[in-house]
Amino acid sequence: MRSLVVTGPRGLEWQDRPAPGLSASGDALVRPIASSACDLDRRLVVSPAPFEAPFALGHEAVGEIVDLADDDSPLRIGQRVVIPWHISCGTCGNCRRDLPGACASVPRLASYGTSAGGLWGGLFDELVRVPWARYALTPLPPAVDPVLAASASDNLADAFQAVRPTLDAQPGAAVLVVGGTASLGLLTVLSAVALGAGSVTYLDVDESRCAKAAAAGATVTLAAEYPDRLDGAFDLVVDASAASAGFRCALLSTRPGGTCVIRSVYFGEPRLPYFSLYGTGITLVVGPPHASPHVPDVLKLLDSGTLDPSPILTGPFGYEDAVEVLLDPPPGKPVFTRS
Repeated sequence: MRSLVVTGPRGLEWQDRPAPGLSASGDALVRPIASSACDLDRRLVVSPAPFEAPFALGHEAVGEIVDLADDDSPLRIGQRVVIPWHISCGTCGNCRRDLPGACASVPRLASYGTSAGGLWGGLFDELVRVPWARYALTPLPPAVDPVLAASASDNLADAFQAVRPTLDAQPGAAVLVVGGTASLGLLTVLSAVALGAGSVTYLDVDESRCAKAAAAGATVTLAAEYPDRLDGAFDLVVDASAASAGFRCALLSTRPGGTCVIRSVYFGEPRLPYFSLYGTGITLVVGPPHASPHVPDVLKLLDSGTLDPSPILTGPFGYEDAVEVLLDPPPGKPVFTRS
């Protein structure tokens, strides 16, 4: 099969690799048909990363089930499914606590699209093996376009879960999103609006992203650089900046007693303004998105039209164009389709 492989900074190529097979009783073989580029993928392609190369790229996709090892599986061959970024068993203590991104049955951060927890392939591959498929895979509603649902594997579920707990506990909460990455901050704006935030404010240093956030219903602040804090009383602040100054701004803009959710991936250790935070008593949430428990709710919002990520997406492109597109990515989130 063909696999899209990162060989180093700005090293991206299609390679012929052995196709996976069914190797355990719960396995499924799935053929990705719509894959999207996570904001992290853009960095993995063009800059040094703490993952040993080579590794197959891609951890967001909708696919079709090609084969199943489990005769009693509720899944069926030919079914379209969302493939989560993480490898998880569904039954360990962490998975039962809705923390499949920290599954105890596999190495830490075992996932498609990196080498952090082993080599599991990537979701641009022509075929992937999905262990414990009945727990991992979520069937796609018939009316939902695979292009719209591809990022439910990671970024879209991540954005949804960044805001959902606070908005469930505090309907009408004031939300601030500190943007900076290509799509995650904008998907968070869409999720906050869809889930009924009282107000959504978007801060960024990029004019085009600010324009998209305004069109999605946010009050926008375009800055030449991230301020130390943004004036306002924000119950929930989400950092999707991937910038140390944005990280600091998100922390210091959270109202006393509020919640700050860090959705950026930092390869280093950003400095925590501890003393400035000491008197605020905020709740700080960090960690990977635990996608699979939340994919069904994301798909319900897509199916109803309450959540529509299409203004944030670019393409769809063909899989054969992935190298060219990802080495010089367009604004937004590129999506690729396979006929």
